[in-house]
Amino acid sequence: MGAGPLRRPLCHGLAAAGGGRHRARGAASSIIARMKLAILDRDGTLNATGEGFISTPDEWVPMPGALEAVARLNHAGWHVAVATNQPGLGRGLFDVLALNAVHARMHRLLAAVGGRIDAVFYCPHAPDEGCACRKPAPGLLEQIRDRYGMEGEDILVVGNCAEHLQAGAAIGAQLHAVGPAQEGVPAAAAAAWPPGLQRHASLADFADRVLAGGARPPPAGG
Repeated sequence: MGAGPLRRPLCHGLAAAGGGRHRARGAASSIIARMKLAILDRDGTLNATGEGFISTPDEWVPMPGALEAVARLNHAGWHVAVATNQPGLGRGLFDVLALNAVHARMHRLLAAVGGRIDAVFYCPHAPDEGCACRKPAPGLLEQIRDRYGMEGEDILVVGNCAEHLQAGAAIGAQLHAVGPAQEGVPAAAAAAWPPGLQRHASLADFADRVLAGGARPPPAGG
């Protein structure tokens, strides 16, 4: 089957600061200059993964310390967005209403600990649809970057899978892998991880590092 037409990524749950759109990319603005943004993967980073797709609210179970990590970032002035592939939509395994219900649970649990995710951007397409938004393609992350009017190099992209970080590399973001190190995996699988990433045991560990001021890579030659 040939590749289908390129299609725009989708988002829902937007809560843009001030109720409006952020300025265009590259705008000279002190607000943008101070903006701090992390783009998280969902499954395996925020929540535990299971055998199949997460299609009901009860199946969405947060990773230990993940919700509190988002809340701590928020309280330190960080905006947090999620970019997630959801091919179950394209395969007809669940619909958008079911996905919204899953994310409503996520938002409720976050609010209970004082946290917030600004928006969830998702690719609804099956892998064979040839879209521009299924990670590792950068479409989702480009849309988030442009909405916030930021440069890729100022964004932290955080996740537990190579595809999410490959998309981050494509926009020039700072890359942070969470979860166990990929030790003992075949060379071909190891090569899928982009260079220059920082590793953290969990999202909570990543938040600790960020809040301690250690998120940025060292300067060249440092």
